[in-house]
Amino acid sequence: MRFAPQETRTYLVTAVTAQRRSLFQVTATAELLERTILDYHSQGRFLLHAFVIMPDHFHALITPAPDVSLEKAMQFIKGGFSFRLKSKLDVWMRSFNESQILSEEKFMNCVRYIEENPVRRGLVSAPETYPFSSASRGPFDPMPLHLQG
Repeated sequence: MRFAPQETRTYLVTAVTAQRRSLFQVTATAELLERTILDYHSQGRFLLHAFVIMPDHFHALITPAPDVSLEKAMQFIKGGFSFRLKSKLDVWMRSFNESQILSEEKFMNCVRYIEENPVRRGLVSAPETYPFSSASRGPFDPMPLHLQG
C-alpha cells in the first residue's frame, strides 16, 4: 500500500474517551497513555511534534511514518493504550478528529493550541507546569521540512 509522502502527512489529531469519562484525571492512567504514545514514537511509527493529555481526551501533532497510515498510527495509540489498560469498559469514542497541517503558521498555531490547552481549561497557569504535555518535556520532533517557510 502506498501513502502520500511522509512530508505531506502532518496532522492535528484528537481522541476523546467514551462517555467523556475523565480517565486521565488519574495520574497512573495519564502516565500509561503518555508511555503508550512515547513507545510508538520511539518505535518510529510516527514523528511526534507536540501532545497533551487532558482529563477526557488527548491532542497530538503527528507525522505518520512513510509506511503507516494516519488511521494505523491512531490505532497504535488508542488500541495500544486500551490493551495496556485492560479495562472491561469502552475506553474511547469510536473515531477521532484530524486536521491536516499544510503550512508553517498552522503548525505553530497547533503546537500553541495543544500546549496551552491545560491553561485554557484552568488546570494550570503555565503550559510547562502541566505534567502530561510536550510543553513540560522539552522539544520533540521538529517541524517537517515541507512546512518550513
